[in-house]
Amino acid sequence: MPDLELTDWQYDLGGVLIGAGTSIDVMETSGLGRPPVRDNDVDQPSMDGAFAGPDYWAARQVQFDAAIKIPGNPDACHDMVALLQDASADPDVRLVGGVGMPLRIKRPGRPVKRLTGRLRRLDPEYAQVIHGYVPLDLKFVAQDPTFYSDETITTEIPLGWLTGGGFAAPVVAPIYVQDGTVAAYRPGWVTNQGTADAWPIIRITGPCATVTVIHADSGRRLSFPTLHLEAGQWIDIDTRPGYRTVTRENGGSASTLMSPSSRIDLFSLPPGQSEMRWTAFDSTLAARMRLTWRDAYTAL
Repeated sequence: MPDLELTDWQYDLGGVLIGAGTSIDVMETSGLGRPPVRDNDVDQPSMDGAFAGPDYWAARQVQFDAAIKIPGNPDACHDMVALLQDASADPDVRLVGGVGMPLRIKRPGRPVKRLTGRLRRLDPEYAQVIHGYVPLDLKFVAQDPTFYSDETITTEIPLGWLTGGGFAAPVVAPIYVQDGTVAAYRPGWVTNQGTADAWPIIRITGPCATVTVIHADSGRRLSFPTLHLEAGQWIDIDTRPGYRTVTRENGGSASTLMSPSSRIDLFSLPPGQSEMRWTAFDSTLAARMRLTWRDAYTAL
């Protein structure tokens, strides 16, 4: 289902439009600033003060002080509460670990940003429902506190045959060109226009074998030394927080094919431009690597 169109001061909560110009008025929203911190501060023994340990972001809790306002229509108010309940009861979200529903936010002068999480509180007060007025206490918890762009970005990188990024003039014989028996590589460029690390979904489509995905700037690698893909087969490497899976085209797990030294939890795209490379055996030049991500931001 396509995303809802948002205007200023509107929110898309799992496919339900709330906020300005809707039947659900949002009076106040909290939790959109700095997320809670899990600190590791330790008191200095026999000294004043404390030692500041690493700080980690905790889950972001977004709370809405809202109210359904449909004068003279209590039935429509009940229907609106049911709509919100249905959005949070989707079994594809509720019963699957790590999966969340979207919260999309539009503020004046800013592009739409989104969080992914679960609706953890939906408390209506029905005392005045006969008048078409139902206050709502809503709490949305995003396990990943980072804001993401509404649009996904995709780039596809073919597997090249030339060594070392091509020829440098003047060209002097002999010229070495790889054949299909040597792992070839092709550099590519991706840009995270946000201010925080973005997490790509990487699809490798065969035919190819012995695949390694390389983030050239950091040197991080995801290696699959025993992987063999026929034409039409692929693997998806999902690095997103809460997911971090490797799956085959048939839905089965392929995480056991990844080398023990590969850290999917560290394979992010930092802000700015990054160079991506991948190596594999492919004598057809038909193999492809596709990266899909959302730019990531620390703030709205």
